Amino acid sequence: MTSKNDKPGVENISEIQIPVAQYVRMSTEHQRYSTENQQLAIADYAALHGMRIVKTYADAGKSGLNIGGRLELQQLLADVQKPDVEFKAVLVYDVSRWGRFPDPDEAAMYEQTCKRQGVQIIYCAEQFKNDGSLQSTVIKNIKRSMAAEYARELSVKVFAGQRTLIKKGYRQGGTPGYGLRRQLIDENHNPKAILKRGEHKSIQTDRVLLIPGPRDEIDTVNFIYDLFLNDGVPERTIAMILNDKQINSETGRPWTRGVVHQILTNEKYIGNNVFNRTSFKLKIKHENNDPADWIRKDGAFEAIVSLERFFQARAIIDGRSKHMDDTQMLELLKGILKRHGGLSGIIIDEDDGAPSSSAYRSRFGSLLRAYQLIGFNPKRDYAYIDINRTLRTIYPDIITEISSNIERFGGWATGNQDNNLLTVNNEFTLSVVIAKCKLTPAGSKRWRIRLDASLKPDITIVVRMDQANQKPFDYYIFPSIDFSPSLLPFKEYNSFMLDAYRVRDLEIFYMFAGRELLRKVA
Repeated sequence: MTSKNDKPGVENISEIQIPVAQYVRMSTEHQRYSTENQQLAIADYAALHGMRIVKTYADAGKSGLNIGGRLELQQLLADVQKPDVEFKAVLVYDVSRWGRFPDPDEAAMYEQTCKRQGVQIIYCAEQFKNDGSLQSTVIKNIKRSMAAEYARELSVKVFAGQRTLIKKGYRQGGTPGYGLRRQLIDENHNPKAILKRGEHKSIQTDRVLLIPGPRDEIDTVNFIYDLFLNDGVPERTIAMILNDKQINSETGRPWTRGVVHQILTNEKYIGNNVFNRTSFKLKIKHENNDPADWIRKDGAFEAIVSLERFFQARAIIDGRSKHMDDTQMLELLKGILKRHGGLSGIIIDEDDGAPSSSAYRSRFGSLLRAYQLIGFNPKRDYAYIDINRTLRTIYPDIITEISSNIERFGGWATGNQDNNLLTVNNEFTLSVVIAKCKLTPAGSKRWRIRLDASLKPDITIVVRMDQANQKPFDYYIFPSIDFSPSLLPFKEYNSFMLDAYRVRDLEIFYMFAGRELLRKVA
């Protein structure tokens, strides 16, 4: 018998248990934070407080720095906004498992999303009760700040470790480049194997060095320098010559101006190990770092290009734009317009006396912005021709990268040349769509996304390119069972239901598609 003041599901726990969900997350910090240990502690808390765990959200092996890639947290936030949410609270081991967001307000925002829907967040291992009181609010904010500070300190330690390895001449990620190979060595510097494209070291104490590749590739690299230095042939024409000679590039795809440009400018060809040219600290913002902040070890590898020839080429390339201010670059652009009566990326790139179209995109954000600054308003934006050509070149590389990473996690993918669908593990089909970015007159990013409705893949990955349409900006992973082609992420920030599928990288997808990790769990 109960009184009228009894609260079902709280005091009367012997008769009714409160339905709750649990959220667990583990990066690679410490065994005590394993998802299994978290679940054991949460289960004890639930039993003690008359709760029944009805749903589990688990992000294993994911950083807490942001929500990108944490698909389970994204799903949790989407589920709590449904009218028929099946749980009244979410149990989390402690504040740091919810996230180590560099901005503590981000953690608060996601918690508030749940609270608005009547779903409370409960931190089981914390000494305070998350009841909205002044005391709990102050302690929770301190804990969030401590979690953020821990992430910053860890970032500093990781960077210091990378710096030490670079100074010792070890390679830190990335493809070797045409004419070079990655040599795997053990802790005693004994050679082990040559890493193939898509392969990675699996033992923590192993290291990677760059070594010269096959003789024919080294000869091709020096042939590129001969054409550029002795004959004055620009990069785009060199790429055409190599393609005419049917010389395969590093990826097996046709040569492009950008690939040739890399060979003429990257210091690894003279044996220098250079790191930190760009950074993505705390996963907040990609930045191009000042050369003074680069970390380098000169002479770390055996050179395949002489210093004299490399710096001759560098001087020619740097002279195009490095020492030019905006006004000088725009004056050159005016000259090209006067000579040709119009402008496009192709026209700019074929004019050897001016910076490349990519240099204008990088300096001014887009070619259209550079056109506007010199008073040129094309009746039609022909830049899309260059962009589409670039994206057609990039698409096979993205497919190859996705297939290689699926294999890295123990799975496999086979392609269908008729429709570009990938079949993964003989279990599901995957379509990859590249979305071209375009800036609005106000400077906002917009993406044009076209899906082939006839394909009907099980999963669609939309790769949204950056504003220069040179590299991926972010990704959306859409399962067909929960996706409507009428709702597409055209804007940088879309509805929560759409952005719940947004990730900054595809690591979580590779884990889901992999087979080796499933065997390890078993």
